[in-house]
Amino acid sequence: MHSNENIEVIVVKNPEEGGQRAFEIIKEELENGLKVIGLPTGGTPETMYTALRNSALDFSEVVAINLDEYIGLEADHPQSYKYFMDEHLLNTKPFKETYIPNGMAPEAEETARYNQILQEHPIDLQILGIGTNAHLGFNEPGSSFDSLTEKVELSEETVEANKRYFESVADVPKYAYSMGLASITSADKILLLAYGENKADAIAEAINGPVTEEVPASILQNHENVTFILDEGAASKL
Repeated sequence: MHSNENIEVIVVKNPEEGGQRAFEIIKEELENGLKVIGLPTGGTPETMYTALRNSALDFSEVVAINLDEYIGLEADHPQSYKYFMDEHLLNTKPFKETYIPNGMAPEAEETARYNQILQEHPIDLQILGIGTNAHLGFNEPGSSFDSLTEKVELSEETVEANKRYFESVADVPKYAYSMGLASITSADKILLLAYGENKADAIAEAINGPVTEEVPASILQNHENVTFILDEGAASKL
Protein backbone atom coordinates (compact mmCIF):
# COMPACT_ATOMS: atom_id res chain seq x y z
CA MET A 1 0.00 0.00 0.00
CA HIS A 2 2.56 2.58 1.13
CA SER A 3 5.96 2.61 2.75
CA ASN A 4 5.68 5.65 4.96
CA GLU A 5 5.80 4.46 8.58
CA ASN A 6 4.55 7.81 9.89
CA ILE A 7 1.24 7.21 8.11
CA GLU A 8 -1.34 4.74 9.36
CA VAL A 9 -4.17 3.83 6.97
CA ILE A 10 -7.45 2.48 8.36
CA VAL A 11 -9.89 1.19 5.72
CA VAL A 12 -13.56 1.11 6.71
CA LYS A 13 -16.73 -0.11 4.96
CA ASN A 14 -18.61 3.17 4.88
CA PRO A 15 -18.70 6.73 6.26
CA GLU A 16 -20.70 5.56 9.31
CA GLU A 17 -17.92 3.19 10.33
CA GLY A 18 -15.37 5.89 9.50
CA GLY A 19 -17.14 8.37 11.77
CA GLN A 20 -17.16 5.77 14.53
CA ARG A 21 -13.41 5.10 14.17
CA ALA A 22 -12.68 8.84 14.21
CA PHE A 23 -14.85 9.14 17.32
CA GLU A 24 -12.84 6.38 19.03
CA ILE A 25 -9.55 8.15 18.24
CA ILE A 26 -10.90 11.44 19.64
CA LYS A 27 -12.17 9.65 22.77
CA GLU A 28 -8.74 8.11 23.33
CA GLU A 29 -7.01 11.50 22.86
CA LEU A 30 -9.47 13.06 25.32
CA GLU A 31 -8.61 10.37 27.89
CA ASN A 32 -4.93 11.19 27.30
CA GLY A 33 -5.38 14.88 28.08
CA LEU A 34 -6.41 16.47 24.78
CA LYS A 35 -6.43 20.26 25.19
CA VAL A 36 -6.81 21.68 21.67
CA ILE A 37 -8.54 20.09 18.67
CA GLY A 38 -8.59 21.40 15.10
CA LEU A 39 -11.92 20.83 13.33
CA PRO A 40 -13.07 20.66 9.69
CA THR A 41 -16.41 21.28 8.00
CA GLY A 42 -18.04 19.71 4.95
CA GLY A 43 -19.85 16.50 4.11
CA THR A 44 -17.02 14.13 5.05
CA PRO A 45 -16.89 14.70 8.84
CA GLU A 46 -20.68 14.64 9.31
CA THR A 47 -20.78 11.01 10.50
CA MET A 48 -17.99 11.78 12.99
CA TYR A 49 -19.91 14.77 14.31
CA THR A 50 -23.04 12.63 14.66
CA ALA A 51 -21.06 10.11 16.74
CA LEU A 52 -19.66 12.94 18.91
CA ARG A 53 -23.08 14.55 19.41
CA ASN A 54 -24.62 11.23 20.44
CA SER A 55 -21.82 10.44 22.88
CA ALA A 56 -21.25 11.24 26.54
CA LEU A 57 -17.88 12.87 25.79
CA ASP A 58 -17.22 16.08 27.68
CA PHE A 59 -15.36 18.83 25.80
CA SER A 60 -15.78 21.54 28.43
CA GLU A 61 -12.00 21.65 29.01
CA VAL A 62 -11.09 21.51 25.30
CA VAL A 63 -10.43 24.40 22.89
CA ALA A 64 -11.71 23.89 19.33
CA ILE A 65 -10.14 25.74 16.40
CA ASN A 66 -11.67 25.54 12.94
CA LEU A 67 -9.72 25.35 9.72
CA ASP A 68 -11.48 27.90 7.58
CA GLU A 69 -14.43 30.13 6.74
CA TYR A 70 -15.81 31.72 3.59
CA ILE A 71 -15.11 35.42 3.15
CA GLY A 72 -18.24 37.53 2.85
CA LEU A 73 -20.73 35.30 4.67
CA GLU A 74 -22.20 36.47 7.97
CA ALA A 75 -21.77 33.96 10.82
CA ASP A 76 -25.53 33.26 10.80
CA HIS A 77 -25.66 32.54 7.04
CA PRO A 78 -26.85 28.93 6.62
CA GLN A 79 -23.81 28.15 4.43
CA SER A 80 -21.24 29.69 6.74
CA TYR A 81 -18.92 27.25 8.45
CA LYS A 82 -19.77 28.85 11.80
CA TYR A 83 -23.41 27.89 11.22
CA PHE A 84 -22.36 24.37 10.16
CA MET A 85 -20.29 23.90 13.33
CA ASP A 86 -23.09 25.11 15.58
CA GLU A 87 -25.61 22.77 13.93
CA HIS A 88 -23.38 19.71 13.74
CA LEU A 89 -21.57 19.94 17.06
CA LEU A 90 -21.39 23.08 19.15
CA ASN A 91 -25.07 23.54 19.96
CA THR A 92 -24.97 20.04 21.50
CA LYS A 93 -21.42 19.87 22.87
CA PRO A 94 -20.05 22.97 24.57
CA PHE A 95 -16.28 23.51 24.41
CA LYS A 96 -14.10 25.62 26.69
CA GLU A 97 -13.49 28.01 23.77
CA THR A 98 -14.24 27.80 20.05
CA TYR A 99 -12.52 29.75 17.31
CA ILE A 100 -13.49 30.11 13.67
CA PRO A 101 -12.30 32.74 11.21
CA ASN A 102 -14.61 35.74 10.87
CA GLY A 103 -15.49 35.97 7.18
CA MET A 104 -16.64 39.58 7.56
CA ALA A 105 -13.43 40.91 9.13
CA PRO A 106 -10.72 42.78 7.18
CA GLU A 107 -7.92 40.55 5.91
CA ALA A 108 -4.85 41.91 7.72
CA GLU A 109 -6.62 42.06 11.06
CA GLU A 110 -8.28 38.65 10.80
CA THR A 111 -5.25 36.68 9.63
CA ALA A 112 -3.14 38.25 12.41
CA ARG A 113 -5.82 37.44 14.99
CA TYR A 114 -6.04 33.83 13.87
CA ASN A 115 -2.31 33.24 13.72
CA GLN A 116 -2.09 34.61 17.26
CA ILE A 117 -4.82 32.19 18.43
CA LEU A 118 -2.92 29.28 16.87
CA GLN A 119 0.28 30.39 18.56
CA GLU A 120 -1.43 30.56 21.94
CA HIS A 121 -3.25 27.23 21.51
CA PRO A 122 -0.98 24.66 19.83
CA ILE A 123 -3.18 21.95 18.31
CA ASP A 124 -2.91 18.42 19.75
CA LEU A 125 -5.17 16.71 17.22
CA GLN A 126 -6.04 18.19 13.82
CA ILE A 127 -8.88 16.58 11.90
CA LEU A 128 -8.95 17.08 8.12
CA GLY A 129 -10.87 16.25 5.01
CA ILE A 130 -9.27 16.38 1.57
CA GLY A 131 -10.39 17.96 -1.69
CA THR A 132 -10.54 16.06 -4.97
CA ASN A 133 -7.54 18.24 -5.92
CA ALA A 134 -5.81 17.21 -2.64
CA HIS A 135 -6.41 20.55 -0.93
CA LEU A 136 -6.31 20.71 2.88
CA GLY A 137 -8.49 23.38 4.44
CA PHE A 138 -8.75 25.77 1.51
CA ASN A 139 -5.07 25.46 0.64
CA GLU A 140 -5.38 24.83 -3.07
CA PRO A 141 -2.65 23.28 -5.28
CA GLY A 142 0.33 25.63 -5.39
CA SER A 143 -0.13 26.88 -1.81
CA SER A 144 3.15 27.32 0.02
CA PHE A 145 4.06 24.63 2.54
CA ASP A 146 5.15 27.53 4.77
CA SER A 147 1.77 29.25 4.70
CA LEU A 148 0.02 30.47 7.83
CA THR A 149 -3.59 31.65 8.04
CA GLU A 150 -4.31 33.71 4.95
CA LYS A 151 -6.92 34.82 2.47
CA VAL A 152 -7.12 32.25 -0.30
CA GLU A 153 -8.82 32.20 -3.66
CA LEU A 154 -10.87 29.07 -4.19
CA SER A 155 -10.07 27.04 -7.29
CA GLU A 156 -12.76 26.48 -9.95
CA GLU A 157 -12.85 22.85 -8.87
CA THR A 158 -13.63 23.83 -5.27
CA VAL A 159 -16.27 26.39 -6.28
CA GLU A 160 -17.83 23.71 -8.49
CA ALA A 161 -17.77 21.14 -5.64
CA ASN A 162 -19.41 23.62 -3.26
CA LYS A 163 -22.11 24.94 -5.56
CA ARG A 164 -24.49 22.15 -4.50
CA TYR A 165 -24.88 24.02 -1.21
CA PHE A 166 -25.90 27.29 -2.86
CA GLU A 167 -28.77 28.43 -5.09
CA SER A 168 -26.40 29.13 -7.94
CA VAL A 169 -22.70 29.08 -8.69
CA ALA A 170 -22.74 32.90 -8.59
CA ASP A 171 -23.62 32.68 -4.87
CA VAL A 172 -20.61 30.55 -3.95
CA PRO A 173 -17.96 32.64 -2.20
CA LYS A 174 -14.75 32.85 -4.22
CA TYR A 175 -12.43 33.51 -1.27
CA ALA A 176 -11.94 32.13 2.21
CA TYR A 177 -9.76 32.53 5.25
CA SER A 178 -7.89 29.30 5.84
CA MET A 179 -5.29 28.01 8.24
CA GLY A 180 -2.13 27.54 6.19
CA LEU A 181 -0.25 24.31 5.54
CA ALA A 182 2.40 25.20 8.13
CA SER A 183 -0.38 25.92 10.66
CA ILE A 184 -2.09 22.59 9.92
CA THR A 185 1.06 20.49 10.09
CA SER A 186 2.17 22.06 13.38
CA ALA A 187 -0.43 19.83 15.10
CA ASP A 188 1.00 16.91 17.11
CA LYS A 189 -1.31 14.36 15.51
CA ILE A 190 -3.33 14.52 12.27
CA LEU A 191 -6.42 12.51 11.37
CA LEU A 192 -7.61 12.73 7.76
CA LEU A 193 -10.99 11.36 6.63
CA ALA A 194 -11.92 10.60 3.00
CA TYR A 195 -14.74 8.63 1.44
CA GLY A 196 -15.60 7.80 -2.16
CA GLU A 197 -13.77 6.93 -5.35
CA ASN A 198 -13.67 10.59 -6.37
CA LYS A 199 -11.08 11.04 -3.58
CA ALA A 200 -8.92 8.03 -4.61
CA ASP A 201 -6.47 9.96 -6.83
CA ALA A 202 -5.95 12.68 -4.22
CA ILE A 203 -5.34 10.05 -1.52
CA ALA A 204 -2.89 8.04 -3.64
CA GLU A 205 -0.94 11.19 -4.52
CA ALA A 206 -0.99 12.43 -0.93
CA ILE A 207 0.36 9.17 0.48
CA ASN A 208 2.52 7.74 -2.31
CA GLY A 209 3.23 10.60 -4.70
CA PRO A 210 6.09 13.09 -4.64
CA VAL A 211 5.97 15.71 -1.89
CA THR A 212 5.08 18.82 -3.87
CA GLU A 213 3.11 22.02 -3.39
CA GLU A 214 1.04 20.97 -6.43
CA VAL A 215 -0.43 18.29 -4.13
CA PRO A 216 -1.03 20.15 -0.85
CA ALA A 217 -1.86 16.97 1.11
CA SER A 218 1.51 15.41 0.18
CA ILE A 219 2.98 17.59 2.96
CA LEU A 220 1.54 15.00 5.37
CA GLN A 221 4.31 12.60 4.33
CA ASN A 222 6.68 14.86 6.30
CA HIS A 223 4.59 14.69 9.49
CA GLU A 224 5.42 12.33 12.38
CA ASN A 225 1.92 11.12 13.21
CA VAL A 226 -0.81 10.88 10.57
CA THR A 227 -3.81 8.54 10.38
CA PHE A 228 -6.00 8.26 7.30
CA ILE A 229 -9.51 6.82 7.66
CA LEU A 230 -10.69 5.80 4.18
CA ASP A 231 -13.52 3.79 2.74
CA GLU A 232 -12.75 1.22 0.05
CA GLY A 233 -13.44 3.75 -2.72
CA ALA A 234 -11.03 6.36 -1.36
CA ALA A 235 -8.38 3.65 -0.73
CA SER A 236 -8.84 1.99 -4.14
CA LYS A 237 -5.67 3.44 -5.73
CA LEU A 238 -3.24 2.77 -2.88
